[in-house]
Amino acid sequence: MQTELDALAANNTWTIMPLPSSHRAIGCRWVFKIKYNSDDTVERYKARLVAKGFTQREGIDYKETFAPVAKLITVRCLLSVAAIRNWSLHQLDVQNAFLHGDLQEEVYMQPPPGFHRQGERVVCRLNKSLYGLKQASRSWFHKFSHVIQEIGFHQSRDDYSLFTKVCDNSFTAILLYVDDMIITGNNEDAIVCLKRFLHTKFRIKDLGPLKYFLGVEVARSKDGISICQRKYALDILEEAGLLGAKPAMFPMEQHLKLTPTDGVTLKDPTHYRRLVGRLIYLTITRPEIAYSVHILSQFMQQPRKPHLDAVHRLLRYLKIAPGQGLLFPSQGSLILRGYCDADWAGCPTTRRSISGYCVFLGNALIAWKTKKQTTISRSSAEAEYRSMVAITCELTWLRYLLRDLCIDHSEPATLHCDNQAAIHIAANPVYHERTKHIELDCHTVRERIQRGEIKTTYVQTGKQIADIFTKPLGQAVFHSHLSKLGVLDIHTPT
Repeated sequence: MQTELDALAANNTWTIMPLPSSHRAIGCRWVFKIKYNSDDTVERYKARLVAKGFTQREGIDYKETFAPVAKLITVRCLLSVAAIRNWSLHQLDVQNAFLHGDLQEEVYMQPPPGFHRQGERVVCRLNKSLYGLKQASRSWFHKFSHVIQEIGFHQSRDDYSLFTKVCDNSFTAILLYVDDMIITGNNEDAIVCLKRFLHTKFRIKDLGPLKYFLGVEVARSKDGISICQRKYALDILEEAGLLGAKPAMFPMEQHLKLTPTDGVTLKDPTHYRRLVGRLIYLTITRPEIAYSVHILSQFMQQPRKPHLDAVHRLLRYLKIAPGQGLLFPSQGSLILRGYCDADWAGCPTTRRSISGYCVFLGNALIAWKTKKQTTISRSSAEAEYRSMVAITCELTWLRYLLRDLCIDHSEPATLHCDNQAAIHIAANPVYHERTKHIELDCHTVRERIQRGEIKTTYVQTGKQIADIFTKPLGQAVFHSHLSKLGVLDIHTPT
């Protein structure tokens, strides 16, 4: 606690003064946390003073609150490029990051509990954005982006948390997720100079080579860069009491159709909601469970016994290989290719179709998605076409992102679809008269084809990898598709 207060004082976080009659002071409290390493050992004990931002009044104590964070697709894309280009990866942590943000509003806070004298009638006028304030993250990001752009870095318009700098043959990139930072590039001297500069502007803790980022374990070898969430998966199994359960070979029973009304309502839905919430975060490195988690997350409001049984089945699948994750190979091209599929009227309750797609950069899986379509499709071709639209938008965005990473993607991205009618609709305007209700989607895909940004290719249904994102599969088909996604069992934790 004293260390935290010393840091606040050194940063000129507040000014002690009487409270003006026209203002009111917000409260504050201490928050204590134990930080762990990826091997479950204690890294440090942490105390943080947090303002009670929930008592702030909009328009008086704060105005804008939004602050961007790095997209996880961007993280995977950056790791894939770094693996092929053999770029080094460094991790930095900004200590007391929010305290560096300059506060624009006039905000008063009560003195820290336990550190003010009895009878004193003074408050702290905040000069810096303390943790807990609604505008704290926005103020910090504004300060960081302003400082880093002053030395020649360019802020990406496709992911505002990505900053790049090109100087002759030197390339350096910074990816920011609140106060966690990844630095990579092809020039070690430039990276060293950047670290030195950041340390002069902020309190930076150099964590060395990237190993543990946002709960994701990162390991590097001659074969490439691998990521997994082994510790996180084991924590979920331990919390559910299933560390000794019998493993399941695939995540969800084939042909299983869950509905909101089947079975007995759970007396305590909190346990179900917490498990599904944690499983959602596990999909960062486990694409094969994306469909199952998508289905289970639809029953958070009123979960029932069959829904909890399906969650336990998924957890028993995780028990087979909790260290399973993705490999970004060090060999391969930097060409985009995607697979898209749809399960027509797959939802038994709403009869809406389920779209699924996955995108590869070379041989590395960097993006995937399972989503229920917003409207009811009147044919399987329409459902497949809407899935094609979704992946087209993703491929277009990824092309722009690669351009920021100085990757020249001149040739069109290959889009694999197993529906011939959808491919013809995309290629031939004669089909538009019969598809007026999806006209905008037609134009979205056809424009990209005409520009040479994507090209469609037919793939047989049995070889459609995106099937794993649209429906529950049997063991043989599931593992066949899983092997093509680049998912490996990474036994040794980092």
